[in-house]
Amino acid sequence: MAPRSPREVATWAANAQDELSKLLAKRETSTHRVMTVTESYDKLTKLNIKQDKLFREALQCAEHGLYRSAHVTSFAALMDFVHEWIATNPVRLAKIQANYPAWNIKHAADFREQKDHTLFEVMKKQGLITNPMMKALQGLLAKRNECAHPEDYEPGINDSLGYLDEMMKRIATLQAIK
Repeated sequence: MAPRSPREVATWAANAQDELSKLLAKRETSTHRVMTVTESYDKLTKLNIKQDKLFREALQCAEHGLYRSAHVTSFAALMDFVHEWIATNPVRLAKIQANYPAWNIKHAADFREQKDHTLFEVMKKQGLITNPMMKALQGLLAKRNECAHPEDYEPGINDSLGYLDEMMKRIATLQAIK
């Protein structure tokens, strides 16, 4: 039955657009593939407003072909999450404070003074993450550095979507740690 009212036409058009986007998302070079990563992102919980905003910006960057920016912005969201993940858990924070008193960590923002690579090593030494997780986070940092500094690396949509997906999986893994 054909839509009759303006509301029915609008609903039909929106549904048609969603279906078209899903079909286009199957094409390897289609920016509509961001939609599939957005669906993965929507499964994440416990992100603060800043992290949510940064991840959404990273997804928009990927959607508009700004692949280097997508890498850098999503890594900023990851690091904000990591800082909060440690600082809001008394046990995690106490381990860092006890073993690294010179860092003078009282709030999540205090972690910004530390190098990301070093923080990942400290997290592993304190038993907060596993060795494979540390190496994965350091790999994400290395990829971010390639995008943030003048390098020959020019990521494409597949690289960026894979990076964003990996970022979300790492956050989900951290969220599951009690």
